[in-house]
Amino acid sequence: MIPTGVRIFLCTEPVDMRYGFDRITQTARERVGQDPQEGGVLFVFSNRRATRLKILWFERNGMCVLYKRLHRAVFELPAASTGTRSIHINGEALAKLLGGVSRAARAA
Repeated sequence: MIPTGVRIFLCTEPVDMRYGFDRITQTARERVGQDPQEGGVLFVFSNRRATRLKILWFERNGMCVLYKRLHRAVFELPAASTGTRSIHINGEALAKLLGGVSRAARAA
């Protein structure tokens, strides 16, 4: 699904999903410390309730955003150390994250 050379950063602090390209790009720079326009990097953002997810990446000549909203499910975000603004994950972890989990399963 995702080439092996691609780095994936999950931002651990919630983001307002109304952010457009410019604001989410700036947020990636601030939280991860990398320029999204370098390419080869995916930046993953979630909202506070973990029901919406945005993935930002640069492709050849422009920014791209994937936006996913779950119904009757939530994204199960990996735990991060206190004070950590982002964590590095692999393609397998991203695929699992994108699948989400039902709210009932998470409550159990």
